[in-house]
Amino acid sequence: MNIEFAREQMVEHQVRAWEVFDDRVLATMREIRRENFAPAPYGEVAFADAAIPLPRGQQMLPAKIQGRILQALTPEPSDVALEIGAGSGYLSACLGRLAARVRSLEIFPELAELSQRNLFTAAVNNVAVEVADGMQLTEQAAYDVIAVTGSLPLYDERFQQALRIGGRLFVVVGQAPVMEAWQVTRVGEREWQRVSLFETVIPPLVNAPRPSEFVF
Repeated sequence: MNIEFAREQMVEHQVRAWEVFDDRVLATMREIRRENFAPAPYGEVAFADAAIPLPRGQQMLPAKIQGRILQALTPEPSDVALEIGAGSGYLSACLGRLAARVRSLEIFPELAELSQRNLFTAAVNNVAVEVADGMQLTEQAAYDVIAVTGSLPLYDERFQQALRIGGRLFVVVGQAPVMEAWQVTRVGEREWQRVSLFETVIPPLVNAPRPSEFVF
């Protein structure tokens, strides 16, 4: 397989075709070698338009969704970013190229180790991966950019509270078969603006609260 041709096809026919037009995002996704972040059995399908299985029942999101996440967040070179769910580290690496510093919380030690190893190989040195549950986040007004890489069946305001004024949050809210991706911007001390971006379905964050089930 011609790796560089496959990467360019992914960027042009999956990511850009899904309305990702930010030149910095597209350049970053060309630069970061996605195939090195896919587990060994899936290296040859790293550029396919599909999620890639990871250990502990997790997944590497399709490139087009990761592109939309990055575009929605518009990380600036001076930004401090938070990622909830490192996975294999690919989105972490892209954030690291676009922002000044990234803190990534990963609940599974096995995945935290995998992402740290992949980030080291990719020479992305401004991402710190911690073994932690993102649903326990308590920080306030600490980040310019927050990417939540698993869905929230019920929206949790702790993530928007962790934004600085002017900061942007990407989050997917709801339950299958229909979930909605949001961009949330903190515009004041007690004011946020929410924009609906697209519909999708991604696995929920571990320990994310779910609606009560009705019993008839």
